[in-house]
Amino acid sequence: MNCDKEGEHHHVAELVKAHELGGESIVEVCKIFQLLSEPSRLKIVLALFQGNMCVYHLTEACGGTVSGVSHQLRLLRDNKIVSARRMGKNIEYSLADNHVREIVEMALAHLQCPKE
Repeated sequence: MNCDKEGEHHHVAELVKAHELGGESIVEVCKIFQLLSEPSRLKIVLALFQGNMCVYHLTEACGGTVSGVSHQLRLLRDNKIVSARRMGKNIEYSLADNHVREIVEMALAHLQCPKE
């Protein structure tokens, strides 16, 4: 090996191995990023930043069809990105928790970072 910082880098590599997430956790984190990487689902999440909405108003805000938005909402709900609760005849959707907002806000903030 030909590294100028062998000791330092080896130490960091050992720390990473000691704190590595289990295989199942890695899969679950990847699933979250996969869900958020689809444009129509990200639009829904961004719309819910503004407040809770029913599928009809999410369709109005994000475009698409009611059935298409409903399908995306089901995927987001099944994976704990959004939550749903019945309000009379309608179902109202919201972000499942503040972590979802933080993940997306960090990604948006990263876009503002200067390029090297």
